[in-house]
Amino acid sequence: MSLLQINDLSKEYVMGQQILRALDHVTLSIERNDYVAITGTSGSGKSTMLNILGCLDRPTEGNYVLNGKDVSLLNPDELAEIRNREIGFIFQSFNLLTRATALQNVMQPLIYQGVHGKERKRRAIEALDHVNLGNRMDHLPNQLSGGQRQRVAIARALVTKPSILLADEPTGNLDSRTTIEIMKLFDELHKQNQTIIIVTHEPEIANHCLRIVRLEDGHVAEDRSREKA
Repeated sequence: MSLLQINDLSKEYVMGQQILRALDHVTLSIERNDYVAITGTSGSGKSTMLNILGCLDRPTEGNYVLNGKDVSLLNPDELAEIRNREIGFIFQSFNLLTRATALQNVMQPLIYQGVHGKERKRRAIEALDHVNLGNRMDHLPNQLSGGQRQRVAIARALVTKPSILLADEPTGNLDSRTTIEIMKLFDELHKQNQTIIIVTHEPEIANHCLRIVRLEDGHVAEDRSREKA
């Protein structure tokens, strides 16, 4: 069974008197340990796909099955629980708490899961060590470089041991050297059997992935696998 399966899925938005169809009868499956880039130009449906895959929005038609559960039928509280358990989010702007240390930021998702103090701290330290930031755990975000902040964000996404890492333009705010470092980290995580989906408009980022799904006007225009260089 696929880890993630969307079937004949559409999403419409009402814009005044017009209806915008952002996704149009899309069918897509993602297997465990897939390393997928979802690409496309502005307006292709990438953001809508990200929101639906991340259980942040619901489809208008069709269904979405994540790890055996049809999430398109869930209520908002159930969706929030699925998000916290199954999906680790990584954002272009890092979305770190500015007054919290790296360690406190990484512990945050475990608070929502009800994990208690010592275990929460142990798992957060482990996640920071995993991204080579164990020596920066007491630093605030403004004391860290952009690349270090994104590593904290990746550690925060990993700490709940999610089924999927879902990254939205994860290198958009980074310089070219730091971008290479962060993509190397994603490559390493994939080798450790982590399922990764990266939403990006940048071909050089997409080319790190082993599968590229290109959206165009709400349709899947291309879905191809590639050998790792």
